[in-house]
Amino acid sequence: MIEYKSVSLSNQVFEKIEYDILSGKYKIGEIISEKRLSSELGVSRTPIREALGRLSEEGLVGDSPSGTVVLGITDKDVDDFYEVKRRIEILAVCRACKLIDEDGLRDLENIVEHQEFYAMKGDTEKIRDLDTDFHATLYKYCGSRVLEKILLPLHRKIIKYRSASLKSSKNRQLESIKEHREIYGALKEKDENKLERLMKNHIENAYISICAFREGQENK
Repeated sequence: MIEYKSVSLSNQVFEKIEYDILSGKYKIGEIISEKRLSSELGVSRTPIREALGRLSEEGLVGDSPSGTVVLGITDKDVDDFYEVKRRIEILAVCRACKLIDEDGLRDLENIVEHQEFYAMKGDTEKIRDLDTDFHATLYKYCGSRVLEKILLPLHRKIIKYRSASLKSSKNRQLESIKEHREIYGALKEKDENKLERLMKNHIENAYISICAFREGQENK
């Protein structure tokens, strides 16, 4: 059910359906009609129709003889996303190294401290959401709206895979948080060479963990 907030109803509906697709609630190949979504979200069909149009532009849904079908994010998409992250995210973070201020550093430190707290609690969803916040903060300080606009939705679109990776391995949770703290430290020291190395390692370790999870699913 949609809650009425200051954000426009149309945007709320879009974000809700997008999240449900990206998190795997709506499976690839599933038919999601305007009538069904209208009933589930408790809104009229007009914002549903607008949201489905935007989702179609993003390639998350498409048309089929049976109606609107979920296309979602495939394994190949994830492989491509990580190729982009290897090439562009490192550029963005190195730029952030030059531009981030004390407020930004405090934000990153606060995020890492909260991740460490929720790791003790075993709250994977909070850790994942804070991971999103950590990367969003890095993009925010890269000084490029273009890079931020590319990277932010890309990182969001792999939410299901990031969740699965963290849930499948307690070690990966702790390693990821440790990597975040090291990245924060390199930013604080303004050590761009160290930061580039740490970021490459962080991206690759995340991708390896996701691939290991996928292989485990295939072998079940």
